[in-house]
Amino acid sequence: MSSPFRTAKIRQHFPDEKIEDIQAEVHKQIAQPFVRDVIKPGDHIAITAGSRGIANIAAIIKYTAEELKQLGANPFIVPAMGSHGGATAEGQIKVLNSLGITEDYCGAPILSSMETVTIGETKEGLAVYMDRTAYEADGVLVMGRIKPHTDFKAEIESGICKMASIGLGKHDQALALHTLGIKGIRDVMPEAARIIFDSGKVKLGVGIVENAYEHTAVIEAIPTEQIMDREKELLAEARSYMPSLPVENVDIVHVDEIGKNFSGTGMDTNIIGRIRILGVEEPASPDIKYIIVGDISAPSHGNALGIGLADLTTRHVLDQINYQAMNENVVTSTFLSRAAVPIVLDNDKKALEAAMRSNWEVDDADTRFIQIPNTLDVAEMYVSETILNEIQDNEHIEVIEALQPITYDEHGRLEKIGASHE
Repeated sequence: MSSPFRTAKIRQHFPDEKIEDIQAEVHKQIAQPFVRDVIKPGDHIAITAGSRGIANIAAIIKYTAEELKQLGANPFIVPAMGSHGGATAEGQIKVLNSLGITEDYCGAPILSSMETVTIGETKEGLAVYMDRTAYEADGVLVMGRIKPHTDFKAEIESGICKMASIGLGKHDQALALHTLGIKGIRDVMPEAARIIFDSGKVKLGVGIVENAYEHTAVIEAIPTEQIMDREKELLAEARSYMPSLPVENVDIVHVDEIGKNFSGTGMDTNIIGRIRILGVEEPASPDIKYIIVGDISAPSHGNALGIGLADLTTRHVLDQINYQAMNENVVTSTFLSRAAVPIVLDNDKKALEAAMRSNWEVDDADTRFIQIPNTLDVAEMYVSETILNEIQDNEHIEVIEALQPITYDEHGRLEKIGASHE
């Protein structure tokens, strides 16, 4: 390109209220009297573990298992996820292991099965399923991170209820709910969760909330009968922590990595302002003309779900895609556009050049460009000079590297966040 622009590295400062001692907080929560009332010595208790990259999740599960043992219970871990891990028992164990959730570390066996039992049905006649291993235990502790969903807005979005329904219901429940489209996960999912809570199988919930830095801000043990009401309150708290890009209008965003460990959709739609689900209105902001995806995270094992939210990608990404895992995931969800492979260029340099060429009536030097590591961590990023001039007086913005020309490695790949321009 004739006039390459320069970028500066900035750091956004968000509120950072967090739990300093995870073990102590887990002890405090599980030591509450109501927990002892529902967990009895000798009980075999299933602890749910999902596929998300939740901060400190392995440690939270480990310490929860230790606390349950102190009560005389026999805890074990069940993968609580729908089609993730290729919708196989072995694949779901691999997903947990990639998140640091292992039997050795957590001190509890992982019992993985895709087999379910039917425990009821919704008013529409939709079957409600539960993991057979968890159902046959003496009780279940449903653990989940509570946060805004990437597909819809409602009083209950992503959290304990979703883990209880789609998670514990495994692939069977995911298929059933997603067959109804957005209605299934927005409207019917909470009803399915209520049926599971009313079954008496769930002994308590543990809600986790993260702040904008992905630090654990809340760990809270919740009596089963209070989960739905409390989740609504914790969702509002989680929404107040949500990070965002520093500006609303951007020409080009380069996302270093997409992946299931960052968002269930690979990229968090709340950050990029794109949903791409039939019948769901697109967010008004942020307004991004072109999104480039540079890589797939290692814990995603080639599942490139979310690639369809981008406009351009590279051969490096294409060569990594595990189509079986991605297609199983997206067909289960029925949101097919999210796995549609965009324009593929040789490398990041070629992709950026293509986006700039298509950025009508904007001089290259004036390109409004942002590079982020992923959509879960948007504290540090590179911004182009035009954006820097707009935000540099913001007291919540810190410039940590001065403006320098964009550089690529010998393969034409853009350096990831965390690497120096030099």
